[in-house]
Amino acid sequence: MSYLGIDIGGSKVAFRVESDGEKSYEKFFRWPQRDSLQPENVTRDLDTLQQNLRELRNHWRDIEAVGIAMPATLNGAGQIIAWPGRPGWVGLDLQATLRTLFPDVGVRCADDGDLAAMAEAREADCADLLYVGVGTGIGGGIVLGGQPCPGLARGSCEIGHIVIDRFGLLCDCGRRGCVQAIASGPVTLHRAAELHGRDVTFDELRQALAAGASWAVSAIEESCGALAVAVISVGELLHPTLVLIGGGFASAMPGFVATVAKHVVRLARPGHPPVPIRPAVLGGLSSLHGAILAARSIFD
Repeated sequence: MSYLGIDIGGSKVAFRVESDGEKSYEKFFRWPQRDSLQPENVTRDLDTLQQNLRELRNHWRDIEAVGIAMPATLNGAGQIIAWPGRPGWVGLDLQATLRTLFPDVGVRCADDGDLAAMAEAREADCADLLYVGVGTGIGGGIVLGGQPCPGLARGSCEIGHIVIDRFGLLCDCGRRGCVQAIASGPVTLHRAAELHGRDVTFDELRQALAAGASWAVSAIEESCGALAVAVISVGELLHPTLVLIGGGFASAMPGFVATVAKHVVRLARPGHPPVPIRPAVLGGLSSLHGAILAARSIFD
């Protein structure tokens, strides 16, 4: 029996196939480029997704279950009601779309941060943890007693939209001061460009950070400080025994997790030792592995 995990993101989609007793398979594709002044062409996006799935299923014909990690907010009927990363998808009946794409297999869809947290908890063998993923946005999830908190049926755990500065930068959700508006990958790149005096690419920031360039260090420090505030805030309420930080952006930046940990130590209250903070075990692939867990759970 084979299981397919799909991590649908704002800029790319990743696939992972696991088959009992066989080597796993991974691939990804980026969404088609669009005019920055126009909304997404959802039909074109879905056609691209379906084309890539057809190619995959030509090689894996025995897929029995599909798990999908999504950053979008869905209502009870399976309709997308918010997705700042790809606003053109709002209003799409995702459940009906998934039934069309996978008419002959079981499908389970859940929040990417919650699934990532479950995958990380399993890999770290930790029943109580906070996972934070830093990429195009800020995602994450909480696992308490081995179970997602507040529970997959009760809504996702939106770590990225904890407000840490009510007069802060405007978030793409419409609020001000969300940690995502301060610490996401794109926001950090924009801050680095302002400090450096010109546009900065992802690779340039990574190399400059490794070299200790002051503008790169300052840009990363601001983001890590904001994340530390969110981590401390969650810790005061739920007391996880471990915090794991991953996502494509955080995993690629030298010293990123250690910098968050430094700020958490600075913010800790006397008599309350700071929670250990480590890099995510699965690096930037936490949500993808979580999608596989969702697929496997169909038959558990």
